[in-house]
Amino acid sequence: MNYTIITSQCKGPKFPAKECCSSFLDFACPYADQLNDLSTDCASTMFSYINIYGKYPAGLFANQCHGNKIGLECPDMPPSSAADVNTATATTASSRIWMTAALFVTVLLFRGRESHM
Repeated sequence: MNYTIITSQCKGPKFPAKECCSSFLDFACPYADQLNDLSTDCASTMFSYINIYGKYPAGLFANQCHGNKIGLECPDMPPSSAADVNTATATTASSRIWMTAALFVTVLLFRGRESHM
């Protein structure tokens, strides 16, 4: 996986939201199905590597990247070979990315607080 999509655009010390969120979506959206598969640790692994390569503060993407009430929306992807893929499926997939990301960040923050007690 090439994380430079994110690390080349989302840079500190200010971590501009527009660049960080746009690059996050560019990186994550093509893998929406895999990231939303809760039977794997794909999302957790992705966030671990993003943080390793980018040295980002905890919760950066969860705090800066806001979508609508169902989550972040992935930009339109090239047409699929399956003719019956529709917008509802894409919206559901993008909301799952956001929910998975938020859950992962929450777990990290909770674990961080436990270790300081």
